Amino acid sequence: MKRRAWLTLGAVILGGGGVVTYAVASPSTDQETRPKRPVKVSDLALKGASADRRELTRTDTEEFSLLGVTWTGGARRLVGTAQVRTRSVATGEWSAWHDLELGADPLDEPGPKVRGASEPAWVGPSDGVQVQVVRKNGTTAALPKGLEVNLVDPGVVTDAETRTGAEPAGFVTDPNPGATDSPSTDPSAPTGEPTDPASASPTDTVTAEPTATDSVSASPTDTPPTATGPASTSAAPPTTSPTPTAAPAPTAPPSTVPEPPIRSRAAWGADESISPDAPEYNKDVKVMFVHHTDGANDYTCDQSPSIVRSIYAYHVQVSGWKDIGYNFLVDKCGTLFEGRKGGVGLPVFGAHTYGWNRESAAVAVIGDYTQTTASTAALTSIARLAAWKLGQYGADPSGSTQLTAGATQTNFFGKSFTSGSPYTFNRISGHRDGYNTQCPGGLLYDQLPAVRALAAGPVQGLKITSVAGASLSGSTYYTRGAVTVNWTATTPGSLISKFELLVDGKVTATASGTATSASATPALGSHTVAVRAVHQSGRTTTTATLSVVADTTLPAFTTAPNLSLRTGTVSATAVPVTLGWKATDDKALRSVQLLSPTAATFGPTVTGSGLAAKPGTATTWSLRAYDYAGNYRAASVSATPVILQEASAVKSGSWTARSSTSYLGGRSYSSGSKGAALTWTFTGRSASWVVSRASTSGQAYVYVDGTKAATVDLRSATTLYRQAIWTRTWTGSAKHTVKIVVVGTSGRPTVTTDALAYVK
Repeated sequence: MKRRAWLTLGAVILGGGGVVTYAVASPSTDQETRPKRPVKVSDLALKGASADRRELTRTDTEEFSLLGVTWTGGARRLVGTAQVRTRSVATGEWSAWHDLELGADPLDEPGPKVRGASEPAWVGPSDGVQVQVVRKNGTTAALPKGLEVNLVDPGVVTDAETRTGAEPAGFVTDPNPGATDSPSTDPSAPTGEPTDPASASPTDTVTAEPTATDSVSASPTDTPPTATGPASTSAAPPTTSPTPTAAPAPTAPPSTVPEPPIRSRAAWGADESISPDAPEYNKDVKVMFVHHTDGANDYTCDQSPSIVRSIYAYHVQVSGWKDIGYNFLVDKCGTLFEGRKGGVGLPVFGAHTYGWNRESAAVAVIGDYTQTTASTAALTSIARLAAWKLGQYGADPSGSTQLTAGATQTNFFGKSFTSGSPYTFNRISGHRDGYNTQCPGGLLYDQLPAVRALAAGPVQGLKITSVAGASLSGSTYYTRGAVTVNWTATTPGSLISKFELLVDGKVTATASGTATSASATPALGSHTVAVRAVHQSGRTTTTATLSVVADTTLPAFTTAPNLSLRTGTVSATAVPVTLGWKATDDKALRSVQLLSPTAATFGPTVTGSGLAAKPGTATTWSLRAYDYAGNYRAASVSATPVILQEASAVKSGSWTARSSTSYLGGRSYSSGSKGAALTWTFTGRSASWVVSRASTSGQAYVYVDGTKAATVDLRSATTLYRQAIWTRTWTGSAKHTVKIVVVGTSGRPTVTTDALAYVK
């Protein structure tokens, strides 16, 4: 038996009556305590239903979470379809049929023990499987021999996984972007603990077979396919690319950008005993190829280490590779994982993109991205990784370069490559750019331009959103002290080196790449303010400048507050008044606020407001004038409205007293006699005559200090009481007389006077 470690033997009766011996994983015991158990692989043979079909009927198994279909011959292709369905441990229900991706890259030089394989598919904890493999209609190529479905149980191997509720795996942002939990780049350094054989059950068998290397010569009869059909009968052309070296390891060159956090092989539980061969190295990394792993997307991110372990076991113990093929993997939460061993900072020779492995590295996004886009967290981590790796060799992630083809083939888009010839690739390319596969899925492939922009910079979507500590008038901000400038950017903070607050083009404050604000105190006067974002690549983006004026000069009341009487209805509790003022500022007046006896806010051009005052009560009217910088000046006026009843006037001529609750004090004087007069004497600065009005009301003359001031017509279509119909205001308080004389208007001679009001 090959490729089995700590496996339990069992048997399944197939539909045709045959018996298949297979190995299964032991079930998990206590899901709460999650005791450690090793990774386990089981292989179930597919039987021939016909010459065109191999299958495995619904079969009970021990728990597994990842599966794939493999066959004899690492360079042989399966021309047809391979479909699987599984039974969920959680629900007991069977899934829909899932098409396995059969376009998995062959190794550049597969050894004799390497098997042909589909891409593995993560299906989550399952305990049943059904498989059908069907040859493509119209093809003459037979199905390959030795068809199996291979089941992988990732086990529970790390301390983190044994704890109830495994820790989350996201590393989208990091306050120390240069930090990593990766092991030493020295390939001889231990990177993990082998699984303890003592933890296997007594019936488990342990077999140790050397795995095939990724660089053994290919069989002349089993060659990789072209994009147009099944396997060719001619051997693969020899590569002209530089041969990677096994030892000694090169030195990891410094990068122009920080290294992102990467979970080491030990952290995700790699069993280093199953891949004992030393890593090989390229000269450099020219291109980062982006892949997806296929399989379900509904995994939780605490399952990601299990998925990586499963892919590792599939590549090594099932497919017969020397190690996991990808240099790196990333989950939908943005957690990066070290893939193939050899040191994350070194140009490790991988097995990921047929014909192009010797000048590149690869990252695989866990999941299937043919029907859904990759998460922002995953894209951000790909960008950080690619920028770091390419930055080790001075390469611009948004640029392009030439790779030398290591195989003659055609890619997904029908472009042909000839071994030994140079071809142009984006520095961040999709798997399909170099090989005939859907990988990394059409929707993720469409996101690669965004990944290049994230990786290369500059920062995208930078804009100032607000300025705290200042007020905006027109297009200018005004402040009397410190301002806090707030901004947003669409580029994640983990890709940004820093933000700089610029005042008049000079840096006055620096903030981290995850910051969203910075403060400064500009000197008095006018300034320009902007924010500059420095991408980790060094590229910069600067917002449009804002105008900011620092001002500490107080506004001025060029006309002091004053109170005057106005027309309107008078009552025993309210006399209509006008509060007047005029305020200015040397920069920009914002408002005038009335603080007492009531509260109100007025615009900068308003110079008065109609209000009401309580008669007989001294009242202080307090105002504040504010400018846009926040400076203010206070001013006030104190005044007492007084009501002089008609009885307090000096009478001449004939007047009749009238009583009604509609009159002030319940009484008034009325006269229709021409020349009848009432005279009030008072000391004040504003006065108003209060009367009753009706359709029969006549006219009256008003004399002020012996001089005729007005002729007032009291006629009204509706009857009105207590109306302040005439007013006069002086610049200061003084003694005055107001005399009312009846005109004796024809047909409507009557004048009914109620009171005289004044302000003292």
